[in-house]
Amino acid sequence: MLGFNIFVLVLFILGVLTLIAGVKIVPQGYNYTIERFGRFTRTLQAGLALIIPFIDRVGHKMNMMEQVLNVPSQEVITKDNAMVQVDGVAFFQILDAPRASYEVNNLEYAILNITMTNIRTVMGSMDLDELLSQRDEINHRLLTVVDAAAEPWGVKMSRIEIKDINPPRDLVDSMARQMKAERDKRAEILLAEGLRQSEILKAEGEKQSQILSAEGRREAAFRDAEAREREAEAEARATAMVSEAISKGNVQAINYFVANKYVEALKALAAADNQKVLMLPLEASSLIGAIGGIAEITREAFGPDGGNSKAQPTPTGRSARRRSSRGRGAASSDARIEGSGSVPSV
Repeated sequence: MLGFNIFVLVLFILGVLTLIAGVKIVPQGYNYTIERFGRFTRTLQAGLALIIPFIDRVGHKMNMMEQVLNVPSQEVITKDNAMVQVDGVAFFQILDAPRASYEVNNLEYAILNITMTNIRTVMGSMDLDELLSQRDEINHRLLTVVDAAAEPWGVKMSRIEIKDINPPRDLVDSMARQMKAERDKRAEILLAEGLRQSEILKAEGEKQSQILSAEGRREAAFRDAEAREREAEAEARATAMVSEAISKGNVQAINYFVANKYVEALKALAAADNQKVLMLPLEASSLIGAIGGIAEITREAFGPDGGNSKAQPTPTGRSARRRSSRGRGAASSDARIEGSGSVPSV
């Protein structure tokens, strides 16, 4: 009986071990590949699963979550022969566990090498300036190429990012000098544009000032012409009135008109600033004599009776000559005529 009991115990233990070997618990985010006699048969998803013990076995435990792969720094020669240090990071996710397990050996190493190779290819076809300013373009091109290469392995490349691009120190200094020169150039251009705009505005202001000044001169000329025109009209009207009076037989009007013109001419001669000696023609004595006649005309026109009395007869003969000689004598005594040194008698 003892031997039978031991046999039953051994069978029980073997059954328990077999059950344990046939039960598999797959964690969340993982897939297990099952091989039967070394050949892939199926994939176990997350959760509890059963396999045939001692016939089936777990081949690969594949992480189906998105993973991060650091791309180590490497030297890249650009299209314009500049050498830069470049590193990056790649994000990928396994979509097909059997292909990721059996289509490639050492999946992460394969992805790393294909990424580094394409970094050299893509960045080596670009100039340094493009390399520094077009990182989005570089990332897009790298992602397209590497994703197409990793697709047969059941891997999806989600992102590839270039972290650092480090040019040599002397090249960085040259770039800094270039940037400074470019900024100095822009500053000079802006200054020149400001001076140009200032000169343009100043010229526009002077132009407007000249236009307004010309407008003012034109307006003044128009008004002066209008004033002269009105003065001429008044003169013409006065002349017409005198002519009308003469045509009616009033000789006093012409005498008054001529005497007024003589007085105005003498006034203009005497009012000059540089006149020290007044030069009078010989006929001026007649004018001075006519002034007395103007006084008589005024008395006759504006006498005590208001000019309504009958006009007195004009002196003729000897009395008129006597009166004229008195006027000429007064003019000769008052006027000093400079010529030959002597005053001619009038």
